[in-house]
Amino acid sequence: MDLFPTATTADERARGADVAVLPIGSFEQHGPYLPLATDAVIATTIADALAAAYPVLRLPPITIGCSHEHADWPGTVSVSAATLYAVVNDVAASLRRSGVGKLVLVNAHGGNYVLSNVVQESTSPMALFPGLEGWQAAHHAAGLETSLDSDMHAGELETSLLLHAHPSLVRPGFAEADHLADDRRHLLTVGLRPYSESGVVGRPSLGTAEKGRLVLESLVESFADTLAALGSPSRVR
Repeated sequence: MDLFPTATTADERARGADVAVLPIGSFEQHGPYLPLATDAVIATTIADALAAAYPVLRLPPITIGCSHEHADWPGTVSVSAATLYAVVNDVAASLRRSGVGKLVLVNAHGGNYVLSNVVQESTSPMALFPGLEGWQAAHHAAGLETSLDSDMHAGELETSLLLHAHPSLVRPGFAEADHLADDRRHLLTVGLRPYSESGVVGRPSLGTAEKGRLVLESLVESFADTLAALGSPSRVR
């Protein structure tokens, strides 16, 4: 598993990218069978696939995000929304100084709500990917059986992506860990613990490597629309 890109400055000069992709994840519980770094791994996996298909600058990931709703489980670490906001804006400013004026935030943690505000308020071209439409298209393309709302955490989608891209990170137990909690109306107030003792919300038992492959393939295809919105040619490498 490569969290960090290995390109040199000469490689990037030759690439001449005008768009950078910044993977953003979290360090939080994902049940007893997926690692705390799951979201960072998934964001990086998506960013790697995008960089393999399009001429973009792939940045190293932000591996700790806003995971306060998972604080009841050992190992979870968070930064504040203000900190994440500041770091992303600092990265964008640094990129602009080096001649890369457009930035895509590849976010794999739903609790990083502040990223929507970062993009909304940005004075330079910025996008958040995947959006709801991208996830929905990937969900359909892969034939996932659990709805996006029901499959909230460590479920069919995340398990499938890791089974495809990093199977060694998936420990035994996911096939017996299904738990649904569709009514989570007070999640922001009380956290996730009242809705799931294990920390799982979804049906990981339905996860397969093939579904993960199809999800990733669909996201790569959807990315062309994001590039178009940024005014960048979506030529495939």
